[in-house]
Amino acid sequence: MSMAQQAEPAVSTPPASGPKQTDGRTAQRPMALRLLARPEVGVFLGALAVFAFFLIAAPSLRQGSSMATVLYQSSTIGIMALPVALLMIGGEFDLSSGVAVITSALTASMLTYQLTMNVWVGVIVALLVSVGVGFFNGWMVVRTGLPSFLVTLGTFLILQGVNLAVTKLVTGNVATDDISDMDGFDQARKVFASSFGVGGIQVKITVVWWLVFAAIATWVLLRTKYGNWIFAVGGNKQSARAVGVPVTFTKISLFMLVGFGAWFVGMHQLFSFNTVQSGEGVGQELIFIAAAVIGGCLLTGGYGSAIGPLFGAFMFGMVQQGIVYAGWNPDWFKAFLGVMLLGAVLINLWVQRTATRR
Repeated sequence: MSMAQQAEPAVSTPPASGPKQTDGRTAQRPMALRLLARPEVGVFLGALAVFAFFLIAAPSLRQGSSMATVLYQSSTIGIMALPVALLMIGGEFDLSSGVAVITSALTASMLTYQLTMNVWVGVIVALLVSVGVGFFNGWMVVRTGLPSFLVTLGTFLILQGVNLAVTKLVTGNVATDDISDMDGFDQARKVFASSFGVGGIQVKITVVWWLVFAAIATWVLLRTKYGNWIFAVGGNKQSARAVGVPVTFTKISLFMLVGFGAWFVGMHQLFSFNTVQSGEGVGQELIFIAAAVIGGCLLTGGYGSAIGPLFGAFMFGMVQQGIVYAGWNPDWFKAFLGVMLLGAVLINLWVQRTATRR
């Protein structure tokens, strides 16, 4: 209550009837603007448009088995796009995530085969290596103050060289040996690369893991203190530190989450194909980042969601497989990728300005 209102007598003439007067500071924004403020709304509408377009352009995509393939392709991108998105919300990048996937798969494969061990030993060691790479990236960023772009670019080059050199040194080839007859392979394959039937259609287990991870990431961002820390350090780490947010722990743990994602996807690739090509993974980090950006994560940090990258990954899977089912030249995928990325950045900019306009 203002001072002018306090000076009025206890009994006063009631205000005239009519519409309630509000100024720009107290007026509630329309529902449409509040919806636009959600980072996943734009990509959801874009995903619907891409989905409808390819259903028309590629009639064979309407089959259940084709959609299962699209979801599988989306899940292999989406599982990595989720931790990459969380890291971007926290204000950092990881350019080593693509080759880190191959590093984890190579570690598990060579350790298992060369030492004749149960594959679960290789899986656990690969997890430690992947999380360790994430810890190294995060520690270097917070200790040196260097941009994460430069730190992870260095890690990218190191891992790329180590993947090729060590694989050739140990196996005498650019690919690892087949581990399908090793102890524990069948059990590990059920966890990372199995399929199950739904109405006569085979669905990959990675689709389930993708949705589970997205649900967990959403809960963490919206319902936990750690989620608040992620947004805080991405918005302004100095202000976050001033109010007691553990900036160092948050940033390092986010890089380690990317390492966990790289490990999981690497295990899926290993147990899907039984062997790993050491030169793969280059360029995948850009797809993971693009899926997060298309999903509504800002390059400046402090803004985004976990649901947005889910739709972003679905758009990638739909475009990648839709081009094939439509019978087009698959080289067009990169062109579509560029168009989607630029479109997403422009839409995110427009959404931000519209949602904050009074």
